[in-house]
Amino acid sequence: MSAPANQKSATAVDELDQLPPGVARSARRLLMSLVRPRLLSVIVLVLLIVLTSAGAVIGPVFVQRALDDGLPAAQAGDFAPLAWAIGAFMASALVAGVCSWASVRLMGKTAQRILFDLRGRLFKHVQRLDLGYHEKSTSGRLVARQTSDMESVQEFLSFALIDTALGLLQMAAIAVLLVFLDVPMALIAFAGFIPLFFVTVYAARTQRGAYRRTRTWIGKSIVHFTETMGGIRAVQAFRRQPAGRERLHQSDDAYRQANRDALTGVAWFAGWTRLIGNLTQVAIILAGAYLVMTGHTQIGVLTAFILYLRRFYGPLDELVNSFNLYQSASAALEKITAILDTEPAIEDPAAARALPTGAGGRELSFERVRFAYEDGPDILPDFDLEVRAGQTVALVGTTGAGKSTLVKLATRFYDPLAGSVRLDGVDLREIDDAALRRAIVMVTQESFLFSGTIADNIRIGNPEATGEQVRAAARAVGLDRFIARLPGGYGTDVKKRGGRLSSGQRQLVSFARVFLADPGVIVLDEATAHLDIPSERAVQQALETVLRGRTAIIIAHRLSTVEIADRVLVMEHGRIVEDGTPQRLLADGGRFAHLHAAWEESLA
Repeated sequence: MSAPANQKSATAVDELDQLPPGVARSARRLLMSLVRPRLLSVIVLVLLIVLTSAGAVIGPVFVQRALDDGLPAAQAGDFAPLAWAIGAFMASALVAGVCSWASVRLMGKTAQRILFDLRGRLFKHVQRLDLGYHEKSTSGRLVARQTSDMESVQEFLSFALIDTALGLLQMAAIAVLLVFLDVPMALIAFAGFIPLFFVTVYAARTQRGAYRRTRTWIGKSIVHFTETMGGIRAVQAFRRQPAGRERLHQSDDAYRQANRDALTGVAWFAGWTRLIGNLTQVAIILAGAYLVMTGHTQIGVLTAFILYLRRFYGPLDELVNSFNLYQSASAALEKITAILDTEPAIEDPAAARALPTGAGGRELSFERVRFAYEDGPDILPDFDLEVRAGQTVALVGTTGAGKSTLVKLATRFYDPLAGSVRLDGVDLREIDDAALRRAIVMVTQESFLFSGTIADNIRIGNPEATGEQVRAAARAVGLDRFIARLPGGYGTDVKKRGGRLSSGQRQLVSFARVFLADPGVIVLDEATAHLDIPSERAVQQALETVLRGRTAIIIAHRLSTVEIADRVLVMEHGRIVEDGTPQRLLADGGRFAHLHAAWEESLA
């Protein structure tokens, strides 16, 4: 069953309300910052548009000269005025044509440079945003900003902007020429501008909301499509196809309704402008005919007047379409601006402190740390911990105990609300991000691989590494034997998300990255949680190699991981309730002993 209409509207309004109040002004500033480096091209473009408009607008003046001056002179045997008027008309048409070609070409090149810059800014900024932002915002919404919204901006800049500028310039020039040709008829023509102005203002106000809704709902459709394709295994395994189709139908239906409202506004605007234009032309024909018959004006002037009015109201049809594209592009640019105006919660320090030099493990400490997610309860209420250099610490405990939060703070994906996390005595907030990422590396269960070769994925640990260093890292974790069996060796493409490799092989690649990066601290979110026994043994051997001589914090879900730890921390409700070596905690018979017994039973 489809969601009620009022529910859809409320959802759309909620998302619209997330835009900052000054986003329209910020969007204009963003556009100016993109245009400013290309100011010379813009100046040349304006000159070309002015010449195009002048060449198009001046034509009826020469028609008037030909009718009122050229023809009478030709009848008297003097063909020079008529030839001059015809030649001038042809020259103005040629100038308009050449300048139009040049302006469209220059506008296309300039627009592509602007869009190239905007795409780069958006991509770079999204990568700077903190993990908290990405956990709240779906990847599909960011994809919509980079694709659908960017295309709307590109369509307006590449095609509609020149039409808009030409139309407005021509209308302004024609208004001046109408006064030059005949003041009484010009006043009649200008009377039609009054209702036209109010119609335009009303349409601008009403259509902006409709186009904002179209950007919102197409974004929701892209989000749903992206999530469905990303989780296609779960969708098919649990037969969620009908529910997925229903969700997509709802967002597509809301998008259709928003487009219908926007296009209804366009049709209303176009209908009123054409009606006003036609009525104005009828009034000019009647008034002009009277003035010609009474001798107050000439037939050539009336002909030029009618031609100008047709040229004045003719561009309005194009302006209606351009107005449509402008509203869509404006709403899209506001969405993009809202992301670019979002400041990352994790910022580089203004004056970074250097870490002590030296190889091997580093000391990591938590001092009176308090942390909560947004307005939620404290996950770590008052947390203290010191991990000595070179020590391997295993974190165990039930779900929600605070283990994942602890490692996110240790890698500075989040900052504590109170207290500090220190590396060799230096607060993480005082360390440059590049230096911090060299010193601390995190390996997750997912072992994400990028499309490309195995060598490329290993080299992520050190982009400057040589081929021999990449091979040495693979040998160190036991990955070289598998790579040697591949037809492409290290140049084998791992395919999307590393689909060509097994879970264990992907984990070995991630360990080779760590070995190549050579950090002082390694944080692991259970490296063997989803592996079979043979793969687990291979990864466990690689893990021992990678951890040797380094400080490590491991979220442990398996007994094999805990056994290699120097120290085990049992966590509950954000506090350490047991702390000691695996052997001592087993002998104490506490919570860890019960967990250990449960693990052994699961292996039986």
